Amino acid sequence: MNVQIEKLNQKYKDATAEELLEGFLGQFKGTIALSSSLSIEDQALTHIVCSIDKTTKIFTLDTGRLFPETYDLIHRTNHKFGIKMNVYFPDAAQVEEMVNTKGINLFFESIENRKFCCNLRKIKPLKRAFQGLEVWICGLRREQSITRQDMQRIEWDEANGMIKLNPLIDWTEEQVKDFIKINGIPYNPLQDKGFPSIGCQPCTRAIFPGEDIRAGRWWWESPDTKECGLHKR
Repeated sequence: MNVQIEKLNQKYKDATAEELLEGFLGQFKGTIALSSSLSIEDQALTHIVCSIDKTTKIFTLDTGRLFPETYDLIHRTNHKFGIKMNVYFPDAAQVEEMVNTKGINLFFESIENRKFCCNLRKIKPLKRAFQGLEVWICGLRREQSITRQDMQRIEWDEANGMIKLNPLIDWTEEQVKDFIKINGIPYNPLQDKGFPSIGCQPCTRAIFPGEDIRAGRWWWESPDTKECGLHKR
């Protein structure tokens, strides 16, 4: 599989994000999907994907603790692009057991608890969303986090047994913002209130001037643990 990934990276090494997506959406039609967290990166990708093939599966995960602004953005995105984004939820019985056993805000108690919560609310629903897929499209950028510095445009996701596509891996935050503005793409208003990275409440806070763009995610933890497991390497 590494040989295939190397060949794909070589084939698309000089391609734009649009060219990369056009190639993959054609080659893997029906078995490729965009996993969206409704970030500005994923909103940009939604615009590109819909301009190429609006029938492509686009899905998001509703953890049950999203910001109201995020729910509103799902509605606005569907309306803007004329699509119906697939929404995956965690198992209600498992959430009940977790909360009743470990507490409503268990994630503050330990990294183990926080990762357990992320696994139940995000990883397990993601596994269901991946059924029948060969490729998932992500909005990851190297600039976002020290845990993402060595990621490539095209990778093999061993944990999920599929190709992982990162079309915006080399884009800067300013490039993404300009793309959003030029194309009139809806985005989360929290972005304008100091939230460059938006996840669950209260695991996301606004950042202070000069802080890393993911400093507001799991803000009580050290930077090297700030992944939920969706992008485990």
